[in-house]
Amino acid sequence: MPTPDRLNPQARPLVDAMTTVFPDLGGTVTDATEARRILAAAPTSPFPPPVVGAVEDREIPGAPGGPPIPVRIYRPEGGPGPRPVVVFFHGGGWVICDLDSHDSTARALCRDAGAVVVSVDYRLAPEHRFPAAVDDAYAALCWVAGHVAELGADAAALSVAGDSAGGNLAAVVAQIARDEGGPAIARQILVYPATDARQKTGSFDDNADGYFLTAAHCAWFREQYLGPDGDPADPRVSPLLADDLTGLPPAHVVTAGCDPLCDEGRAYASALRDAGVPVTESRFPGMFHGFFGFPELLDDARRALADVVEVIVSSGRDRKNDGDAGGRAG
Repeated sequence: MPTPDRLNPQARPLVDAMTTVFPDLGGTVTDATEARRILAAAPTSPFPPPVVGAVEDREIPGAPGGPPIPVRIYRPEGGPGPRPVVVFFHGGGWVICDLDSHDSTARALCRDAGAVVVSVDYRLAPEHRFPAAVDDAYAALCWVAGHVAELGADAAALSVAGDSAGGNLAAVVAQIARDEGGPAIARQILVYPATDARQKTGSFDDNADGYFLTAAHCAWFREQYLGPDGDPADPRVSPLLADDLTGLPPAHVVTAGCDPLCDEGRAYASALRDAGVPVTESRFPGMFHGFFGFPELLDDARRALADVVEVIVSSGRDRKNDGDAGGRAG
């Protein structure tokens, strides 16, 4: 008997269309530059981008010894702040994607949450392997925390967020900020995050092929990011493997059931909860890795976006209520 398709029927046409134009990473496509060229030639979204108050591209200082970091700052419509602020790290396996690929997602967070969003164009592998992306992510977090007044933002309502590799970076910088004594983070928002680069969970086997992101893609991304001598057990690569998860900011974790990364995302949520960290989860059994970027097409994506927006809003509400738990991140 054929294996039943576990993907939500609403998502199957989208997954098939995306698979057609996505490069065969780790198969016929092994060069990162070629992968980026193929993605750049893919059709763009037919939907207009969400409208926000203002968008600014600029460069901020990088990590010590590193180059400046391009960022894109989204400001919401309406009166002056202070507003919640989100430092956003895009996905793409630390190798592909950029500010443009995640522009609509950053705009949607800005518009729906009324938040300032700073999207970070961290350095990509293999040209800049680990820990370059981590260094850039933490430098960007520190810059945002130090410029909240200029941004019209509330330092007490600062969140880190990201999808996939960006979710990995958000989780990692939350750990670094704890260990380095700051900046203070109100929420960590992890959308199908990569948390265990050993890539040995059951969902890697169950979702190895047929649901857009494949196990082969993931192995190729890891190879590009770590190189031949990198350690996948390093907690700055695999935040799930950190010795101590206590004292981290409240987390919201989004997972998709038809995603190789599903189990490690849920495992990180469970480990945080066991360490006393407040955790909320949004689980979508019939969704695929990448679904969050399609709220115009998928009911589950709209629900996931609404959940994330509520977490961001709750960070500002907590500030106004002087410690009220608030929201779904409580």
